[in-house]
Amino acid sequence: MKSCLILALTCLLLGFTFAPANDLPKIGPANGALVIVGGGKILPSISDRFIELAGGRDAKFVYIPTAANDDELYNMKSKPPEFFGLKNFTMLHTKEREIANSESFVAPLRQASGVWFIGGQQSRLAAAYGGTLMLKEIWKVLERGGVVGGTSAGASIQASYLMGAQDEAAAAKAYSAGFGFLKNSAIDQHVNTRRREMRVAPVIAAHPELLGIGIDESTAIIVKGDQFEVIGAGQVTITDGKQHSDRGYYFLSPGDWFDLKNRTKR
Repeated sequence: MKSCLILALTCLLLGFTFAPANDLPKIGPANGALVIVGGGKILPSISDRFIELAGGRDAKFVYIPTAANDDELYNMKSKPPEFFGLKNFTMLHTKEREIANSESFVAPLRQASGVWFIGGQQSRLAAAYGGTLMLKEIWKVLERGGVVGGTSAGASIQASYLMGAQDEAAAAKAYSAGFGFLKNSAIDQHVNTRRREMRVAPVIAAHPELLGIGIDESTAIIVKGDQFEVIGAGQVTITDGKQHSDRGYYFLSPGDWFDLKNRTKR
């Protein structure tokens, strides 16, 4: 009893806290945050939140354009991308997994507190970085309390199931892996402009353990642990395998909070 009391007092003095294992996040990252954007114009309220979560404009950032097409990537060689007006960032891009596994290539990630994936094709990100040292170092950014963000393809890649451009009814028969920053999830984007409210439904029917999250353009979810907040101009579509009134999904609006562990609106 005495030793337990001494340990408790020592932890209090040193500022240590111990959370019960059951209280640790099971869906979102245990540390850090995710900013997941549904494509379209990124509003200042979203980019400012990403920068704030990284520690402000003086923090170090990594910008990953690998999802873009070849023409866009070529243009970035001569004209640096406009990245929320930030100056202190490193652009990392390769299609070669050998390079993505090299110490020199991933070095900027070890100093970064913010990572951003742009849009394009999420399969390019998976092919280049899945299972590599690059991905391990991005995970470490979160472990240090940093933020990982992305839009469009850079949103879908953050889920455990990778939504693709192909027929989702056929794709649902297989399980294509995303980076898994948000576990047990499938994330779709451009929902309002491309009428994709039902696109994730076949995936959830085939994999009921997953939660389907569809995000409108100019809209984002801010994930911390096992909850997220909706910000921006549009809505978020939740598909959980249940019927809600006369449809298989329901909407969250800006300002709403969602409990990922219990799959309920807060």
